[in-house]
Amino acid sequence: MVVALVLVLGVALAGAAVYMAQQQISQFQSERDMLMAEQANAPQLVDVVVLRRALAYGERFTAADLGVIKMQEGHLPEGIFHIIATPQDAPEEAQAASVFPGGETRPRAALRSYDAYEAILANKITAPGVDAGIMATLSPNMRAFTISVNATTGVSGFLRPGDRVDVYWSGEVKGEKVTKLIDTNLRLIAIDQSADADRSEETKVATTVTAEVTPEQVAALTLAQGTGELTLSLVGMQNTSDPGAIEIDRNKLLGIQVQEAVKVESERVCTVKMRKGTELVETPIPCKN
Repeated sequence: MVVALVLVLGVALAGAAVYMAQQQISQFQSERDMLMAEQANAPQLVDVVVLRRALAYGERFTAADLGVIKMQEGHLPEGIFHIIATPQDAPEEAQAASVFPGGETRPRAALRSYDAYEAILANKITAPGVDAGIMATLSPNMRAFTISVNATTGVSGFLRPGDRVDVYWSGEVKGEKVTKLIDTNLRLIAIDQSADADRSEETKVATTVTAEVTPEQVAALTLAQGTGELTLSLVGMQNTSDPGAIEIDRNKLLGIQVQEAVKVESERVCTVKMRKGTELVETPIPCKN
């Protein structure tokens, strides 16, 4: 009886152990499946090149100043880099994604300030071997044109590189003072002698601003600046409308309506003269064409 009782107890314990093992295995499998599902739904990460130290505007950097971190794919800004440097025989796609492609060793410069471990962008750094300045910020086939301004004509010192402005001309036309919109949405690339968009002199009144224009706009603005006064108007970031043609003179400003003088032809009177004795008598008669 003792042997039988021990045998029955052993079988029961073995069954309980098998049941507990099956439950544990099922739990492990459920957790594994859940983890695999979460991994499948997790966002994909890609390599992104960042600066390992803070940079000020115009400061140079080399490949030694760069590092790589993981960032979520599909939520990256335009112009991001994925590779620090590539050799000359690397594929074209890898060269385009590299900060220093083709074994390039010349330093690049920052066109704005950067914090440590901030991702760098292609349009915020210069080409290899080029220092920061107006030459580095000009778009292809564009020119730099400098406009003299003061507190009144230069938006009281609130202009910064990267802002966009409308240009108004004020002068005399046929003896009348006129203000006219002559150019719109010009991009400023420098204030005084600084192209730094992060400059700290936020309220400093500039004496000159430099805009990015076409060669034709250079000729037009040169003539306008020599024949009158140019005034800048800051364009808002949310601006989407076209102001169209704007021209204001004194009469339009004050709401004065000028009527052109109409010459009224006086009524023609036809007469016939007759002499009666010593008197000359003039008698009206109907006029004939």
